[in-house]
Amino acid sequence: MSQGFSIELYFDPALENQVLKAWNVLARRQISTQLIEIESRPHITLFSSPFLDPAKLESVIKSFASKQEPLPLSFSSIGAFPNENNVLFLSPAPTMSLLQFQAQVCEAIKKEGIEIGEEFKADAWIPYCPVAQEVPKTRMAEAFCVLRELKLPVSGYAMDIGLVEFSPVREHFSFGLGNSIDT
Repeated sequence: MSQGFSIELYFDPALENQVLKAWNVLARRQISTQLIEIESRPHITLFSSPFLDPAKLESVIKSFASKQEPLPLSFSSIGAFPNENNVLFLSPAPTMSLLQFQAQVCEAIKKEGIEIGEEFKADAWIPYCPVAQEVPKTRMAEAFCVLRELKLPVSGYAMDIGLVEFSPVREHFSFGLGNSIDT
């Protein structure tokens, strides 16, 4: 049973490997393995909804991606959402280009009649790259210490945009930014 759909921004291989390094360290310490288990890929979620028709969005996202350039990213801090999911994340510098990119994605899908939830509206969206989910409360401090060992900032580029269904994660499609050829 699908829990939902997300439009995700994917990174260049070097930046993706830096995030995977954090996932693997946390997994080896048995702090969190969930992102690995659900077969996720390092990403920033641009939009999420419990119900979507992937076919309806494929041409919209493909067209959007072809008009974009790879987006510079710099993960400069570590954060947490201390809720029932206890998510730890790397936080990118919220550059104007990243914020505008996300707002334009939402505008494009809104034109298709898809409602944009409050947390994805331009003045409320928080960009983040999850590195751990469902961290036990008693291990949050240890997880932060592990993540502080990463040499931040880590920088690179967002290179692709895709639509996934979760969980487990199953990619429906992805397209390279600035590239009209399927990836």
